[in-house]
Amino acid sequence: MSLDEDITPGSIRPGGRTARVRDAVLRAAGDLLAEHGFATLDLGEVAARAEVGKTTVYRRWRTPAGLVADLLADMAETSLPHSDTGTLRGDLLENARLVGKTLTDPRQGRLFRAVIAAATSDDTAATALHTFYDTRLREWTPCIEAAITRGEIPAETDPRAVLSAVSAPLYYRLLASGDPVDEAAMTAAAEAAALAARNGVFTFAAKKSTD
Repeated sequence: MSLDEDITPGSIRPGGRTARVRDAVLRAAGDLLAEHGFATLDLGEVAARAEVGKTTVYRRWRTPAGLVADLLADMAETSLPHSDTGTLRGDLLENARLVGKTLTDPRQGRLFRAVIAAATSDDTAATALHTFYDTRLREWTPCIEAAITRGEIPAETDPRAVLSAVSAPLYYRLLASGDPVDEAAMTAAAEAAALAARNGVFTFAAKKSTD
């Protein structure tokens, strides 16, 4: 049975058939991105996979980049909350494991490659990707603030810099070197970021001194 209905921009509401339509379309879009990448993403194919009329998809999402943007928004909304292990090292290790689990998942890893590829060539996709990571960085910022309160790291530590230092080596392995994103890599990324943070590498003052 088709989930088709008349959807106009801004009409998405929690619950009901409208939410089911959005879920089906985003799931189909994610599957197709993982299977074939962004370059061949077609709204008509997404509609067919989701069993939704083409008019619905074109009216609501307009372009493949618009669909990617909404997919990223949905992923940000449903991502797991930050950890609270009681130590900076523990929290950063949990963060690294969450990133690593995503990047090594057969579907999610391919999906992120496709989304990043889309962001390199489309401003809408790039803005959506930046928003996604901004959401995730803000979600995990309390871990860094708690470490500051405990006296583990300097008061002027930049949370975004610490968290980015955890993820960056893992994404490099996924997108550039091809080295495995395994437990050893996750542990090394977390411990390196924690050590650098404790030594004041990520303070706002340190950043200003290098400008």
